[in-house]
Amino acid sequence: MGFLREGINEVIATTRGNAAPMGIISRNGTLSMVLFKGSHTEANIRRDGWVVANLTADPVVWVRTAFEDLPQKDLVAEVVAGREVERLRTCEAWAAFAVEVKHETAEKILVALTPLAAPVALEKGVCPVNRGFAGIIEATVHATRFVRTRDPGLRALIDHHLALVQRCGGPREWEAARVLEGFISEEKE
Repeated sequence: MGFLREGINEVIATTRGNAAPMGIISRNGTLSMVLFKGSHTEANIRRDGWVVANLTADPVVWVRTAFEDLPQKDLVAEVVAGREVERLRTCEAWAAFAVEVKHETAEKILVALTPLAAPVALEKGVCPVNRGFAGIIEATVHATRFVRTRDPGLRALIDHHLALVQRCGGPREWEAARVLEGFISEEKE
């Protein structure tokens, strides 16, 4: 489907009034996502039946959406296949999907995604792989678990990835690292 590759594609998923990092699974021509029950994303998808996959190379957006709601001004309404959906204002590309719950457990749901239209590219540039940006993504994933468990092993992984960010990133990745540290600091408990 357009910009999605085989495997797990990390995107910022938007639903009504919400944005969160999510993995879209692309396997054998099918698209799906696993959502934790009780999240805003899960509740909105059940209510509205759609999700938008947003591609952005802004590391600060990745960290912020993992830990807090963005202001409504950071989202833009679009009409796709007769449905009003919301995308990130600053994304480079986006695609809207209809969503259907396929399987549930006590903690998670598996949803199938069906494209509502072709992806929309807002930027024409190509973004090279940057290990600093990748380090922010990995550190953020570990941090979302660390804030619940305070597991020292997760903290070690976060520190490892943030060291890569300092070595390989640029000013925006360094800012994202500072924002991430603010969300996981002991004072936030």
